[in-house]
Amino acid sequence: MKGVVLAGGLGTRLRPLTSITNKHLLPVYDQPMIFYPLQKLAEAGIKDVMLVTGGNSAGDFLRLLGDGSEFGLSTLNYAYQVKEGGIAEAIGLTRTFVGGDKFVVILGDNILEDSLAEKVAAFEDQIDGARILLKKVENPSDYGVAELDGTRVISIEEKPESPRSSYAVIGVYMYDNFVFKVIDSLEPSARGELEVTDINNAYLKKNKLHAEIIEGWWADSGCSIDGLLQAGIMARKLRGGDPI
Repeated sequence: MKGVVLAGGLGTRLRPLTSITNKHLLPVYDQPMIFYPLQKLAEAGIKDVMLVTGGNSAGDFLRLLGDGSEFGLSTLNYAYQVKEGGIAEAIGLTRTFVGGDKFVVILGDNILEDSLAEKVAAFEDQIDGARILLKKVENPSDYGVAELDGTRVISIEEKPESPRSSYAVIGVYMYDNFVFKVIDSLEPSARGELEVTDINNAYLKKNKLHAEIIEGWWADSGCSIDGLLQAGIMARKLRGGDPI
């Protein structure tokens, strides 16, 4: 099993903090945002990881993270996304690295309390297909929402007015090698990007999209300035700090 961390994007929702740096290099409590997904992959036993980034701050990741040994990784590879082509395009850049393996994708601004170890093990036992992580939220209309039949996903709606469930799709995706054929078949969306939702819907149509529900807290630390602040408060609690 391999791991992929996506750390591209312009970070426009966090300006002016991101005016001269990549958002994934910003601090979340006492460490850079990018540390959290790398730690989660390592804790789950994934030792070979590729980080996909872009823009003018790409070299800063190499200086900060080096070869990944600080996180217990065997290898930390890097890929450069030239344009803002979307999450699916970024995943496509990992094709040679992934080879014929299954792999776990984490968006670099997603911070989770739960361990990924059991989720990764469940995906390893899954014969083929894909697996996504969900979180029950109070405001599902703000997210992609999954409808479930057991662990199998039967529908995904983007920011629906009348959600069919309270389970938001968070930024952790697990795919088999078929994903690259899916990416090759995608057309850009209205905003000119290859969308990860289209990947997940391709698996859904084949009845091969499954889900795991996380119970601990989850933060999209790149969604807004307030989201970044809340992620820092939650990370402080997770790391044993006194309540603020």
